[in-house]
Amino acid sequence: MDYKDSLNLPKTNFKMKANLKDKEPLTLKEWRKMDLEKKVRKEKSEMPKFLLHDGPPYANGEIHMGHALNKVLKDIVIKYKTMSGHNVPYVPGWDTHGLPIEHKVTTELGEKAKHMTKLEIRKLCKKYALKHVEKQKKGFERLGIRGEWDNPYITLDPVYESGVLETLKSLVETGNVYRNKKPIYWCTECQTALAEAEVEYHDHSSPSIYVKFPFEDKNTYIIIWTTTPWTLPANVAIALHRSFDYVKVEVEGEKWIMAEALVEKVMKIAGKEKYEIVERFKGKDLENKSAKHPFIDRESKIVLADYVTLEDGTGCVHTAPGHGADDYITGLKNKLPVLSPVDYKGEFTEEAGKYEGLKIWEGNKVIIEDLKNSGYLVALQNIEHSYPHCWRCKNPIIFRATEQWFISVDHNGLREKVLDEIDKVQWIPEWGEKRFKGMVQDKPDWCISRQRAWGIPIPAIKCDECGEVTLTVEQMNHFIDIVKKEGTDSWFEKDIKELIPEGFKCPKCGGIHFTKEEDILDVWIDSGASWESVVNSREALNKYPVDLYLEGSDQHRGWFQSSMFLSVGKNGVAPYKSVLTHGFIKDEEGEKMSKSKGNGISPNDIIEKDGADLLRLWVASSDYRGDIRISFEILKQQSEVYRKFRNTLRFLLGNISDFDPNNDYVEFNDLYEIDKWAMIRLNDLIEKVTGFYENYEFYRVHHLLNNFCTTDMSSIYLDIIKDRIYTEGKKSKLRRSAQTVMYEIAMALTKMMAPILTFTAEEIYKYLPESARKYDTIQLEEWPKLNINKDENLIQKWNLILSVRDDVTKALEEKRREKFIGNSLEAKVIIEPKNEEIKEALSSTDPYLLSDVFITSQIEINNVEKGFEGEKVKVAVVKAEGEKCERCWKIDPKTGEDEQHEGTCPRCAAVLRGEREN
Repeated sequence: MDYKDSLNLPKTNFKMKANLKDKEPLTLKEWRKMDLEKKVRKEKSEMPKFLLHDGPPYANGEIHMGHALNKVLKDIVIKYKTMSGHNVPYVPGWDTHGLPIEHKVTTELGEKAKHMTKLEIRKLCKKYALKHVEKQKKGFERLGIRGEWDNPYITLDPVYESGVLETLKSLVETGNVYRNKKPIYWCTECQTALAEAEVEYHDHSSPSIYVKFPFEDKNTYIIIWTTTPWTLPANVAIALHRSFDYVKVEVEGEKWIMAEALVEKVMKIAGKEKYEIVERFKGKDLENKSAKHPFIDRESKIVLADYVTLEDGTGCVHTAPGHGADDYITGLKNKLPVLSPVDYKGEFTEEAGKYEGLKIWEGNKVIIEDLKNSGYLVALQNIEHSYPHCWRCKNPIIFRATEQWFISVDHNGLREKVLDEIDKVQWIPEWGEKRFKGMVQDKPDWCISRQRAWGIPIPAIKCDECGEVTLTVEQMNHFIDIVKKEGTDSWFEKDIKELIPEGFKCPKCGGIHFTKEEDILDVWIDSGASWESVVNSREALNKYPVDLYLEGSDQHRGWFQSSMFLSVGKNGVAPYKSVLTHGFIKDEEGEKMSKSKGNGISPNDIIEKDGADLLRLWVASSDYRGDIRISFEILKQQSEVYRKFRNTLRFLLGNISDFDPNNDYVEFNDLYEIDKWAMIRLNDLIEKVTGFYENYEFYRVHHLLNNFCTTDMSSIYLDIIKDRIYTEGKKSKLRRSAQTVMYEIAMALTKMMAPILTFTAEEIYKYLPESARKYDTIQLEEWPKLNINKDENLIQKWNLILSVRDDVTKALEEKRREKFIGNSLEAKVIIEPKNEEIKEALSSTDPYLLSDVFITSQIEINNVEKGFEGEKVKVAVVKAEGEKCERCWKIDPKTGEDEQHEGTCPRCAAVLRGEREN
């Protein structure tokens, strides 16, 4: 007789093969059909609010791995916080103004762009930006990110723009916004000012020259050093250090002045072997004297400055206030003229004399050649050094003095207020606080104007009578009202008379005729004011400061900083309570991903091949505090982890298919001991996983869940209970006890995986017992909790038994290698405990259950003369006594004695007779 059909084998429609790339889009359709975000908001509306405010990605191009990392991390937070009892509205956003989009549009237009109006270019930029918003939106939704995709925030939206201008207005009102001519970063290719956050540093080769400036008489020269020969036409001074020792060095009939500490180094570079120091003095002794410019009829004043060092050069610093931050400050102190004879294209102006019209980089060569011919060039080298480059076009940039708008970071104590707020914020990782604080302490005044078309205009006007440029609260209020209705294109569409308040007069001369200024705002103002334009403007959000900002670590000097200064400037508080930063994506070798290297991986390629959940699992596995490596090989490793998760859940679901928690549940105190042990292990897992989710340590969640499925479940508990759940009476307490635990594990694991494996958890949820499913989506479920008695004696006992199991397993394996046994059910084990505690633990446990623990047919506690020497016990492995049961495969001396069910052991015969259903 075949008894196989009487076994309680797993029954589930939940397939082992995931086929995620095909299943996930179907789940997305279901979510859209049920209007998931609206459903979750309604269900959780009375819960305490947790607000993660989205930093807007730039609407330019397809989504990349950096996007995927960032958005999945956010989604994990959102879904965990929702399930743990919070109302978590998430409004995704896009940064849609600025140079990258305008650069892309004008590049595609080519020469045609030069003949178009700013308004025409703006309309094309808007079209381009919105196209990429839709493209990226689909990519983010495909990742399983939950949010208000039908109502995102977009920085080109008129309501958003008006919020940005309101924020700027508050700083105009406090006097923190001013206009001045001072040197700022300038990109000659993009032809606009740049803020500090838009500057990258790369290696660059520059000419390093030493130049003679005539001093006092025709044979005496001050020697300066510079790596920017093109700035020499703007030279008006030479800076020395007050306390340094300076000398006159006689060289081939000339006297050269420089810092004594640098003489030997300079002479070596200049190739001068014979020289003699003929006079010593302090830098302060030359203050207010003058040298002559080497090729322009101009005096070069000797001034003192503390930033002069003895590391390089000559200790005599070429000073051009129009082309350097330190130079500019020195110029203010000494009332020096601010010359900047370079135009927006990087070409010399008329002020540069004979060099007019030359590109500055070409001017380097010409100036050097002229210095050589005139005899003023002491030495020339080329040096490799770190040099500022434009974040967009990657070309070297310059310092150039122009009229720009700035936010003063010190007026009204703004910097100090920001520093105070930094201390109140939780920084994750902790080192972020020190990094951020250092950037704030060193931050110069913020240049907020850009000379481009695509952005929010600064509504400043210029008086036609006196040339005064004004930006007042009155002007801004008038323009903000227009923007709310018509957007910022109105600045370029309307006549100036419509854009200023009726009766407005120039505050300087009383003039009534004005011209529009057309500078736009730095896009960091756009995104930095999002707490005003989004959080404080949407009733559903309206929690300020927000709970969390989560972005890449580059935003310490970007969005985190702009948001902080604007929020503190307007409201006196930081816009966020916590800031979490993640690293950047690298390839398998730790190299930065780039198109030119061909080492990039697109999230779309991963999704198309393996599904979004595998990508999400990789994100969760990564310690995001540093840079994160990815490759298809690394993803393959995660596919193994995913397979373990899925197979564990499949086993659990198959074995609780006939379990109704309302009728079949066994209370904790009535469970069998090994089942209690498993339940306690589950409780420990829930507590630890919850703690790691709370601390945003998702890689630890990943590790714990993986370890639990691999070790606690597959290798121990599920292995031990297989015989019980397959062969015992379907309704027996022995089986229901194990099913109760498997049900709790299935429910808890699915919930704990849900923030990470969002699609898989949703699929599994449908296969959980119907009476246990409160909702039509797992995303509305409550976070798992267990109310059980954590019996320390039981834990200690079963930890001992399981350590004995390790010894028994090794003994069985040894006999298997010797081919003494095949399957472990062919064996009987005789165990000799090495101490009384172990003996008590084993003796107080039902031998039948112990045989399940060791996966043998029989077990005996006795003395062992010869056997395997384990850590806890000595083990002898002998052949099990009796015949193999055709149903459970265990060997029993009484197998075959039952006349009705021949070939079965007494236990299986009793099950078949219906006697083991209690």
